[in-house]
Amino acid sequence: MSSQVSTAPRQGLNARQAETVEKLLAAGSAELEAVGHEALTIRTVAHRAGVSPATAYTYLASKNHLFAELFWRLLAEHRGVEPTGTTPAARMRSVLRELAHLLAGSPALTVAVTPALLGSNADVERLRVRIGAEFLERFRTALGDDADSRLLDVFGLAFFGALLQVGTGFLSYDDLVARMDDAVDVIMEGH
Repeated sequence: MSSQVSTAPRQGLNARQAETVEKLLAAGSAELEAVGHEALTIRTVAHRAGVSPATAYTYLASKNHLFAELFWRLLAEHRGVEPTGTTPAARMRSVLRELAHLLAGSPALTVAVTPALLGSNADVERLRVRIGAEFLERFRTALGDDADSRLLDVFGLAFFGALLQVGTGFLSYDDLVARMDDAVDVIMEGH
């Protein structure tokens, strides 16, 4: 069953449905913090939200869908931070640092969303595309509207690879910032 949650913004939902979605997402966030991503189930989220599991599955196809939706919302709530710096490299560093600090503030979600975004569920896939587009748009803002699309792709690959390393515990958030600063230097040197 395809979810209604990821439609922007709550199109097609009446007030009661939108309220149920908000309760489920708040409960999902709280449950994630309380028990972690492996122990969380849609059933436990439904219980915490005070709705039936059937109702929860009407809006959330899976826990991976929940994690992707929560991650998308985290990014969407922190839009509009203007890059700082006078050069494209400095602006890119500022964007990557801002993203790293945002993710560091939600470690349980960041760890949960790493494997979730690799899923094949249609709802997850739709959100994965939106999340990727959001990252690339932030990179484009930092580099300028006339940025070479290959440069954007390389930054996307570097950043997604770094997120995977953080999600698997190979890198810490502190390491992420330093490593992405190095990546900006290396990538911009060659461009």
